[in-house]
Amino acid sequence: MSVALNFLLVIVGFVLLIKGADYLVNGASSLAKRFNVSDIAIGLTVVAMGTSAPELVVNIISGGVEDGNSGANEVVFGNIIGSNIFNTFLILGIASIIYPLTVERNALWKEVPYSLLATFIFFILVNDAMFFGADSNGLNAKDGAILLIMFSLFLIYIFMNLRRNPEAENEDIEMYGNLKTTVMLVLGIVGLVFGGNLIVENATDIAKFYQVSDKLIGLTIIAAGTSLPELATSAVAAFHKKSDLAVGNIVGSNIFNLLLVLGVTSIIHSPLTYTPALNIDLYLVMLGTFMLFIFMFTLAKYKLDRAEGGIYLIGFLAYSYYLFVREGIFPSFF
Repeated sequence: MSVALNFLLVIVGFVLLIKGADYLVNGASSLAKRFNVSDIAIGLTVVAMGTSAPELVVNIISGGVEDGNSGANEVVFGNIIGSNIFNTFLILGIASIIYPLTVERNALWKEVPYSLLATFIFFILVNDAMFFGADSNGLNAKDGAILLIMFSLFLIYIFMNLRRNPEAENEDIEMYGNLKTTVMLVLGIVGLVFGGNLIVENATDIAKFYQVSDKLIGLTIIAAGTSLPELATSAVAAFHKKSDLAVGNIVGSNIFNLLLVLGVTSIIHSPLTYTPALNIDLYLVMLGTFMLFIFMFTLAKYKLDRAEGGIYLIGFLAYSYYLFVREGIFPSFF
């Protein structure tokens, strides 16, 4: 396949992503209004599941690579950790600049801390040498079961709180018929998954053509590519001033990525070897989640303002520079 065709397919992938995000946001909002369910609950479940599908697909495929080296496992962990960094710093930053994001109190005090807790538990499970004196680090089937139990508890909590704050929902949301709503949700998720896969596969081919290392591909291109559905969905939600959907999508996707995607992957492909060098990136995931909590008490309360979104974007640019310096591609000026 020629590089020109790769570039063309990347463009097609972007079109599918944007259109899929539009369908998913509108369909999910219609569903929320029809069943008197809050936007944040829909964002944390239906939308988060749909936008996390690329991470799940890529990890199951990557985890099954039978080449005997740790490269495939680096892609598995790099994909999730990198995706959560992209979600928090890049996507929340862009979405809040498009339209300041209001975060409801329940999400602030429960879902955001649970996302931080999930990251911390994952940090303990993968660092076996640090915490348990083991000879190697990674996730086995038992660790995967712990992650899936935490994910199940999260789902139970969400379904117990589906109808919270219905009076706060936007009255101008258009409500479609059952069939049209279902079709929009399905088309939205399909567009996101296929669009994300097209971009990841062809961007990877382009990177290999220009001789970019496999490790960097896993930490950047694949992580960014599988986060594109979250970017498209949250940007569209912010544009339509659906703050809860945008925030719920990101917080939910981060939880889905760590607990569901890595839980399933580690059970199917146990054991997965973890590289401790990724701990620095994992610290950044925890920092970004903690920053979201702190930002709710600065400037406008319970709102992620444009200035705070700008801080996220600056942090993302600094991390990107550090990543390329770490891989020896950019020179260090410090």
